[in-house]
Amino acid sequence: MSDNATRRTMMVDTQVRPSDVTKFPIIDAMLTVPREAYVPRNLRDMAYVGENLPLISGRVVLEPRTLAKMLDALDIANDDLVLDIGCGLGYSTAVMARMAEAVVGLESDASIAQDAQATLSDHDVDNATIEVGALRDGASEHGPYDVIILQGAVETVPQALSDQLKENGRICALFAQAALGVVRIGYKIDGDISWRDVFNAGAPVLEGFEAAKTFSL
Repeated sequence: MSDNATRRTMMVDTQVRPSDVTKFPIIDAMLTVPREAYVPRNLRDMAYVGENLPLISGRVVLEPRTLAKMLDALDIANDDLVLDIGCGLGYSTAVMARMAEAVVGLESDASIAQDAQATLSDHDVDNATIEVGALRDGASEHGPYDVIILQGAVETVPQALSDQLKENGRICALFAQAALGVVRIGYKIDGDISWRDVFNAGAPVLEGFEAAKTFSL
């Protein structure tokens, strides 16, 4: 077993399983996808640590525990179409591509998106594609989606994303609250999204997902 395969096993055994994530598709995907290939080159030695890894200013690769618990709450099926917002270098997209029918990764940074697409191709991930655009706008041309996931924190979820979620679809987002945020899963029922809290985690707020500032005298 290679060093990275050993580190993947250790990541799953020490960060994922102890967080009550036991669904086989998630465990299998996280044991299989080479996380080191989807993080910045200078951070590959840290690919399997239990913390968020910096990507570019204000953006991170979510720690394995956070991603795993989000996937656990979403319960992705093999016929689901997934929108992965803020996909970065494509790790989350590659993981979900092993679980879903297809994944659309959305990235606002064209250079990062190009690297993500190349890495996915290098690893024969043929049921995922990376689109470039403003994260808050989603990728309506490929939707509507069964599942939407955001790889960073939000203060608010734009209506455009709600509109791209299928009826009875699921959306998972980390809502920023002071020092520590709360991950919530939303279910679209009769056109509206009903949210419930799942667990606590932290990450920077994604650009375009800040709440409107209010001023008072």
